[in-house]
Amino acid sequence: MDHIAGMTEGKKIILLAPLIKDRKGQHQKTFEKIKKEGFVRVRVDGEVMSILEVPELEENKKHSIEVVVDRLVVKDLEPQFQELKSGEKIPLSNPSRSRLADSVETCLKTGEGLMMVMDHELGEVELFSENFACEACGVNMSEIEPRNFSFNSPHGACEQCHGLGTKLEIDGDLVIPNKNLSLSEGAIMPWASTTSHLDWYNRILKAVAKKHHFSVEAPVKELSEEALNVVLYGTGEEMYNVSWDKAYTTKYEGVIPNLERRYLETDSEYLRGKIEQFMRILQCPQCKGKRLKQEMLAVKIEKKSIADVTALSIGKAFGFFQGLELSDAHTVIAEPILREVRHRLTFLNNVGISYLTLDRAANTLSGGEAQRIRLATQIGSHLLGVLYVLDEPTIGLHQNDNEKLIQAILALRDIGNTVIIVEHDIDVMLASDYIIDIGPGAGKYGGTVIAEGTPEEIMKDPNSITGQYLSGAKKVEIPKKRRKSNGRFLKIIEATEHNLKKISIQIPLETFVGITGVSGSGKSTLVNDILVKVVSAKLNRAKAVAGAHKAIEGI
Repeated sequence: MDHIAGMTEGKKIILLAPLIKDRKGQHQKTFEKIKKEGFVRVRVDGEVMSILEVPELEENKKHSIEVVVDRLVVKDLEPQFQELKSGEKIPLSNPSRSRLADSVETCLKTGEGLMMVMDHELGEVELFSENFACEACGVNMSEIEPRNFSFNSPHGACEQCHGLGTKLEIDGDLVIPNKNLSLSEGAIMPWASTTSHLDWYNRILKAVAKKHHFSVEAPVKELSEEALNVVLYGTGEEMYNVSWDKAYTTKYEGVIPNLERRYLETDSEYLRGKIEQFMRILQCPQCKGKRLKQEMLAVKIEKKSIADVTALSIGKAFGFFQGLELSDAHTVIAEPILREVRHRLTFLNNVGISYLTLDRAANTLSGGEAQRIRLATQIGSHLLGVLYVLDEPTIGLHQNDNEKLIQAILALRDIGNTVIIVEHDIDVMLASDYIIDIGPGAGKYGGTVIAEGTPEEIMKDPNSITGQYLSGAKKVEIPKKRRKSNGRFLKIIEATEHNLKKISIQIPLETFVGITGVSGSGKSTLVNDILVKVVSAKLNRAKAVAGAHKAIEGI
């Protein structure tokens, strides 16, 4: 009531009661109910119309239907009082506010606690709810449903990045790559390459610099953070006097807003390509990479949102759900779901991937990790009489975790399934019931069955190279002499990405360097997420953002 009364006087608004939200069907019964209740107008898929003119809706498309409860002009809606001589205030009758009160009550009753207020001219809609609303901050939510927690659904996805968690944005470091140059020397790369507008841009910058007390002749590295923000992001509605062929009064848009506007407005693929040279894939500033709307991230269990839980490793997530304490009533509701979640996490833990986080992108998994996840799914299905074929599932798995994977495979076998594995790992071969050894060499020298039988029988077969390594008759010799470095090092300083604990390392150049450790210890983060991305950016001008670290020396 007070929110509507406080709107701009004269604004035309429509009060709507939502009945259907993005649901498939023709909804004929809904329209019949609206007619019986005496309403004459509805809003169907964003269009207001008479209830008698509603077209037949497509059954397989999603539709939204709201009842038009009232149409108002914001005027004289504030409460009115009369002050007595005693100082007491008594409310006066206000027909306009009484009508609004009746309409709001009808809206909430018809919409089952939900109401929408639409600006008639702009089409903008505000949602109000009796059930999920915060009076202090003005946030309103519709009824919480499972789809609200999915970044693949428009109901849950962050509105700025559309559920991706990242945005292609202009990067200030790419806009001004050489901070030793001054603004007058062309430090702003996208403007320096635009000769037709360069003089105009320089004249505006001089006017801006004069008003904000910084110099366009000083190297960019000497400018204050405040001055650099003015250059990159503009000064809003502030006006500047610029002399060119005549005197002009203009705003300063800022380099980054200017590029963003041109990128969105242009139809030229060439111009888009030019601007993309100054863009990087960065974390979404609104959801901070969590991919969901802020309202959904505010829903928490044990002080954790769904994004916080999915950011946990499988091992830690199992501990979270195992230790979850709920009331008796909530336990009855949640127990079947919790039981299934715990079972699935147990299966994933048992195949040696407890170190993976639940929100890990599928395209970042190694082949072995992806296979182990599918293996965990199959273990949970309890199927019998199935033939499973695995191709080197131990890839990326530390020897320390081999036993868990082997036990999971044996569990599949023990319930009545056949498991075939293409594998070189000694532990897996020794645990198998039967081995088929193909060779003797590769390519045209292969294609022959050299030996078959139990691991013991393979070890005794003199023709099997695999058997000789299994028995220890042959082994990989440890080099007696190690190659020495050329004296130069690649130094990674204070790496802190993911689980790295501010580590610093030296990699000797012109040597064979192995980086090892148990699964999930941070090897790939250190090498792929930090070192490779920094080197690629420096040598190949790649745009990938490297993981958190202080510096890399020796490139």
